[in-house]
Order: sequence, then structure tokens, then C-alpha cells
Amino acid sequence: MPERLWFTPFGEPKRLITRGSAAAGESAKRVTRVPSGHPEGYLEGFANLYAEAAAAIRAARDGRPPPAGVTFPTIADGLEGMRFIDACVRSSGRDAAWVALQR
Repeated sequence: MPERLWFTPFGEPKRLITRGSAAAGESAKRVTRVPSGHPEGYLEGFANLYAEAAAAIRAARDGRPPPAGVTFPTIADGLEGMRFIDACVRSSGRDAAWVALQR
């Protein structure tokens, strides 16, 4: 169901996190663009990425650190994602066997 996430931390009860709620956290609130109940999706995701990167670029250009809470994927994040995809492909080729992430 859109706008809802069941989150179960290891050893703790599951929690329902909804978009725009206090449980979503400050970082999520900052990038929520439309009121709860209205679908948010693909285009808003790119708008958030571009806005976050632009804020960091402006700060770097002006010799300042990025504003608090600015977050966007880094090259390291992309490499980690590719390692995960590689592990999925290798696992699939081995009939869903567990495989290690390559470093």
C-alpha cells in the first residue's frame, strides 16, 4: 500500500511508518513535497535528488559545508548497489544460494 512502510528492527516489534508522520523522521519530512494522502513518486524522487545535490554544490562553491541533513547518493553508494546486484545475479545462477558481497 502506498505511503506505508512496515519496519521491523531486529529483536523489536514491527512499526508502521507513514509518509509525513512523526515516525518518518526529520530527513524524510524535509523531502516530502506533497501532503499526506496525495501520491508521491518517481518525479518527486528525482526532484529531491537534484535539490539535495544542488544544495551541496552551492555550499561547496561558496566554501561552506553542506546544509545540515542534505543527503544524496554518492559514488560509494552506487558501487555498493552494484555489488548487491552482482550478488543477486550470482545467487540466481546458483539456484538462490547465499553468496557474499564482493569488495
